[in-house]
Amino acid sequence: MEEIIKAEKLYKSFQNGNKEIEIIKGVDMTIKEGEFVSIMGPSGCGKSTLLYMLGGIDHPTSGRVLVNNKDINTMKDKAKSKLRRQVIGFVFQFYNLVQNLTVSENVLLPVTMDGKKSRHRKKELDEILEIVGLAERKNFTPRELSGGQQQRVAIARALIMNPKIILADEPIGNLDSQSGTGIMKLFSEISKEKKITILQVTHSQESAEYGDRIIRMKDGVIESDAKVAANIVV
Repeated sequence: MEEIIKAEKLYKSFQNGNKEIEIIKGVDMTIKEGEFVSIMGPSGCGKSTLLYMLGGIDHPTSGRVLVNNKDINTMKDKAKSKLRRQVIGFVFQFYNLVQNLTVSENVLLPVTMDGKKSRHRKKELDEILEIVGLAERKNFTPRELSGGQQQRVAIARALIMNPKIILADEPIGNLDSQSGTGIMKLFSEISKEKKITILQVTHSQESAEYGDRIIRMKDGVIESDAKVAANIVV
């Protein structure tokens, strides 16, 4: 498998008054195409900050992030925005759905933002809503859905541009255990069937074991990087 994400000597620090606080301290890591990787660690260890830098949402203080062998932090804003729309899909803990739009309209937002005609994506929309189990709710608004269903809308939105990578920050952190299990099974199916690279931040060991590798962080550094002994059967 080819490398799709690579971090080289990645540092991130913040200024707090006269004091500089290091959050990420020289991280090196490689993610290959089609892998499902989980980043774990205690609160404040830097795992979400690392995820946002890998997705081009945040900038490192120093070091490089390569996506498809391109240093994303040397890209102009327009090129980086295009990368985030077309290559990387994002899933967040609190869904980030537009409440007055329907399920279909929320899923198609990245298409609209990319300047494409959403009517040309009807076939893809129907297929993706079928995959996430929301075909019968495409005309519902988020307030008419459960938390698990709203997260499925967010996943469908991340999939609509056929990305190579999905970055997920605590994707089941706001869900009950049953809904969370359903989301993790969905991620596992997407990873295997669509060969999409998935990188998630999670506190849950059980959730992490749906993937291929677990990277453990502490105090801004990687403590361990190991393969999952056996994927959970879904």
